[in-house]
Amino acid sequence: MNPPLRHPPALHAITDDPRYIGASVSRAGARRLVEGRGTYVDDIKLPRMAHVVYWRSPVAHCRIIRITRDAARAMPGVIAVVDGAEVATVCQPWVATLGHLAGMKSAPQHALAIERACWQGEPVVAVVAETRAQAEDALQHLQVEWQDLPAVTEMATALDPATPLIHPELGDNLCFTRSLDTGGVDAAFAAADVVAEATFDFGRHTGVTLEPRCQIADWNPGDARLTVYHSQQAPHMMQDLYARQFGLAESQVRVVCKDVGGSFGIKVHAYPDDFATVALSILLKRPVKFVADRLESFTSDIHAREHCIKGRIAASRSGDILAFEIADLTGIGPYSMFPRTSAIEGNQVVNLTGGPYRHPAYRAHLDVVFLNKTPTCQYRGVGHPIACAVTEGLVDLAAAQLGMDPLAFRKRNVIRDDAYPTAGASGIKLEVLSHEECLRQIETLMDYPALRAEQAVLRERGVHRGIGFATLIELTNPGAAFYGVGGARIAAQDGATIRLEPTGAVTVLVSVGEQGQGAEGIFAQIAADAVGVAIDKVRVVSGDTDVTPYGGGTWASRGAGIGGEAVLQAGLALRANLLKVAAAILNRDAAGLAVRRDQVVDATSGAVLLALAELGRVAYFRPDTLPHGFTPELMLTRHYAQRDYPFIFTNGVQASYVEVDLDTGFVKLLKHWAVEDCGRVINPMLVDEQIRGAIVQGIGGALFEECLYDDAGQLLNGSLADYLVPMAGEMPDIVVAHVQTPTASSTLGAKGAGEAGTAGAPAAVMNAINDALRPHRAAVHSQPFTPEKILRALGRVA
Repeated sequence: MNPPLRHPPALHAITDDPRYIGASVSRAGARRLVEGRGTYVDDIKLPRMAHVVYWRSPVAHCRIIRITRDAARAMPGVIAVVDGAEVATVCQPWVATLGHLAGMKSAPQHALAIERACWQGEPVVAVVAETRAQAEDALQHLQVEWQDLPAVTEMATALDPATPLIHPELGDNLCFTRSLDTGGVDAAFAAADVVAEATFDFGRHTGVTLEPRCQIADWNPGDARLTVYHSQQAPHMMQDLYARQFGLAESQVRVVCKDVGGSFGIKVHAYPDDFATVALSILLKRPVKFVADRLESFTSDIHAREHCIKGRIAASRSGDILAFEIADLTGIGPYSMFPRTSAIEGNQVVNLTGGPYRHPAYRAHLDVVFLNKTPTCQYRGVGHPIACAVTEGLVDLAAAQLGMDPLAFRKRNVIRDDAYPTAGASGIKLEVLSHEECLRQIETLMDYPALRAEQAVLRERGVHRGIGFATLIELTNPGAAFYGVGGARIAAQDGATIRLEPTGAVTVLVSVGEQGQGAEGIFAQIAADAVGVAIDKVRVVSGDTDVTPYGGGTWASRGAGIGGEAVLQAGLALRANLLKVAAAILNRDAAGLAVRRDQVVDATSGAVLLALAELGRVAYFRPDTLPHGFTPELMLTRHYAQRDYPFIFTNGVQASYVEVDLDTGFVKLLKHWAVEDCGRVINPMLVDEQIRGAIVQGIGGALFEECLYDDAGQLLNGSLADYLVPMAGEMPDIVVAHVQTPTASSTLGAKGAGEAGTAGAPAAVMNAINDALRPHRAAVHSQPFTPEKILRALGRVA
């Protein structure tokens, strides 16, 4: 169901025949993929292509003493065995910091470790061979001698004076620290009738993409040009990085991203083995392919969300939230990740905690510390699931102490729908949200009174069920405030080029790529409506820096809101030019014409006057019949950057219904609801599946996923045999509904929807579990919420 817009849109006033925006249109590219005709990086084969595998440090911290390569070099098919010093002759080291994160620091990092390896999984030596199998065989004959060094593996002690320094030149193990204080916090807590507090732990986990990280680097010395076929989210960012790290001009670098088998933020970063693979192609003057296997992905793909947060909330007897306070300690890797850095996640937690509510006072402190573990960085949600879980966990604790219903407590305290634009306590600027309407809808959607009645009856029978809520905000459509202001060369704008073909078809070239989320499908919908053609006449091209306009790519839920707006503006400009050409052909006033269903028609009567195919024929092949001095312009480019706010926030609310077995600690997910306001819904089917998929990913972090390390920094569960991910049979039915509050920052009015599900699901599940446990005076706040932790909270295991 696609409910009416809460604010009348301008779209109907500017498109002659809107048919597709707002409709559940199937993706045209889906058929190609299900028929096995996708082109992923590992499907690409180039002449003289070699294959690389990497010897990665087997320990968390070591000094590299000696590398003996003779036996590996002698193996069949081996082309080269290359170490970090050789790669450093063509690839510069980097330091990943952002200028607007004051005081942030990190050590220089090389593509291959040269003197020390600082985490288990850091690449040290490259073995290049004619085939992947030959490279793997030769890797077994490589001899590396190392000396173990002390490993820093615990956040809690990383800043202790007795803890060894990972990088002595930095002076300590602190990457970044930040404090925020609105004032009045101590007074608020002193005056509060209720103070609730808890410590929230979040297990480090990673994205498990269907297609692992992979690339083919092809340096062509004949034309001094580098082409990289990549599974990446931001092709133009990588083009810029390759140019800078290898001393090339941007015009010498082409990045091509064909089909991408999922990304979730894992593929928006620049990895050391990525640069090493490019360096090998330059050194060897031939294409080199790297495909990570699943085992090495667990120690080389970025991790995320290792936090310990002490939080408290102050409330009055009447049920008003007065203040939040948090202290966040988060552990990253031994280096900040390039180029988006490893401090953004913690910074987001500070910005977002308490975000949906009207509390006047807020204090937060953040410490981001280096650890000898896999580097961490932006992963789907980027701080949102952590901030939401802390906020909503504290809200539930306060409501319980007050004896208030948790839904009623939220209704009382959320920012009112008529209060916008406004700012949150942390200073975040909020354009327009709909917390009150979302809460009203979810109460009806789940039939909350009936569910509470059912819960009460079942408790009498010894069945322990719980209901949990999570009110959330999500950062989308970022402007330059995210990275550009900090000096990172990551585009805040996106572009679209649109062209009418001689047959009347339309080709769209757009800088936002397809990652499996349906971006190309919605761009086709937007272009079809903007121009006035059937959607099957629209072809979308993305993921190639040689042909698409410059843009930021796919991250931070920005594809529809920023890329879609660029497509809309390009389409509207093309339609205006089509009318000019039609007016010249028909000798009529363009103001009296319209484009509808592949035809130029009389705007008043609707009479068909000229087919677009005929217009294209005349414009391209018979321009001599047009008025002297008139040139048809049937290919146009438009760019869009959101500049009204640092970010455009969306909002929503989720609810979870669970059953907890007190004897085993197992949690059964019974049902999950989400009401989401992502502005204009372009394709309800795709948005609903984005929300459902993100909720499942959030549930994964809440119940299953965690990268477990021992005291020496060894990953203990780095395989899919041991690392748990959510499976379809364990997931509940997920019911999704929408409120639509378009942003006024664009004509399209679309916000993002890709991460809200992940943001709210862990908090909703946590609160549902604790609601089930509350009669037993037990609670869990350490994710993932495993049976062992639940039984320990109940006092049934030590």
